[in-house]
Amino acid sequence: MFIDEAKISVASGKGGDGAVHFRREKFVPRGGPDGGDGGRGGDVVLRVKHTMNTLHSFQFNQKFLASPGGNGAKQKMTGRSANTLYIDVPPGTLVYDDDTGELLGDLVERDQELLICKGGRGGRGNVHFVSARHQVPRVGEKGEPGEEKNLRLELKLIADVGIVGVPNAGKSSFLAAVTNATPKIADYPFTTLEPNLGVVNLDMDNSLVLADIPGLIEGAHLGAGLGDAFLRHIQRTRVLIHILDGLSEDPIADFSQINSEMALFDPALKQKSQLVIFNKMDVPEAQEKWPKVKKALELKGYQPMAISALIHQDLQPVLWKVLELVQKAPEPEVTEKMPIYRPEDDPNDFHIEVEEGGFRVIGKAIERAAKMTYWEHEGSLRRFQKLMETLGVESTLRDMGIEEGQSVFIDDYELEWQD
Repeated sequence: MFIDEAKISVASGKGGDGAVHFRREKFVPRGGPDGGDGGRGGDVVLRVKHTMNTLHSFQFNQKFLASPGGNGAKQKMTGRSANTLYIDVPPGTLVYDDDTGELLGDLVERDQELLICKGGRGGRGNVHFVSARHQVPRVGEKGEPGEEKNLRLELKLIADVGIVGVPNAGKSSFLAAVTNATPKIADYPFTTLEPNLGVVNLDMDNSLVLADIPGLIEGAHLGAGLGDAFLRHIQRTRVLIHILDGLSEDPIADFSQINSEMALFDPALKQKSQLVIFNKMDVPEAQEKWPKVKKALELKGYQPMAISALIHQDLQPVLWKVLELVQKAPEPEVTEKMPIYRPEDDPNDFHIEVEEGGFRVIGKAIERAAKMTYWEHEGSLRRFQKLMETLGVESTLRDMGIEEGQSVFIDDYELEWQD
């Protein structure tokens, strides 16, 4: 089954906890701190796999979680860093943040990678907090939490040539005749319910990738018929083969309608080179119409060609003409060629909301620090209080009129205010 949209949830791994430990050996009564650091959590990276051509696999697996880093240990041993979690996607995948709608990347090149979520750094062990004044530090850090994102993946097929036309014009028959593709073919509209890809080898040095786009009808750009779901697959193609049904009552009207639908969906499609093909020349009725249709198209500036996909008539000249147009056409535009990891806004920003029972502090840095604090160690508590003072949380709470004994909520933690 061809799937060209999917929604997934991804999360990078939490960093390993730093150790709070002191050296304990015979004849070494004051060995000092030797707690090691935690390992880094695993990143989440999207990677292009050139053999994929659908997002079908994401129908069954929609949640991806990278592994956490290992915890630090005694004797200054650092925890093991987790491996990167790679998620394979087909070439032509657009990656959106589903919560904000922001485009995060456009993956088109073979083996291209996009870092989506960075793994949390490992917490520091108490060996890092020793000083002349604090020679026995009961202070350490838990691992930094990982990042989470909800993603929307949208696939735009990457093909040299897009085959368009009204339903039952013969697009699938043409694709099957010139490639090894095996699309469903029958004599009724909307036989093709999903795009089909095929490769045609003209000679040892030249080949073309063709995409058969399901039939378009009036209103396709608004979702009528099957067009809205598949029009975007035309955007990456360099040349269009526009196949006309030789048995249609008015092939020229069909031609104008399809061009209008494409232009309404994306005005840039008007600029793509088109080779117009008049199909079904094996039928006398089509043969009679061809001279009139040919003249009308030439008046519009096109150089149409006539074929019969059913009996493979005059297919080779069409393919060589298409190759000529492809070689002259510009490369398709890529939204963002290089994957870029975008950091969040200033992590030190915060705001405070009054709620029942106290005040809630909301901010990336302060929430992260709360998750990384060993609340059972007095030294870690003092360090967290110092951070609240440094970030300005403490002074803001005082300005808001906090009173002795009121609660301060930070993420899942509840603290009691004391002057």
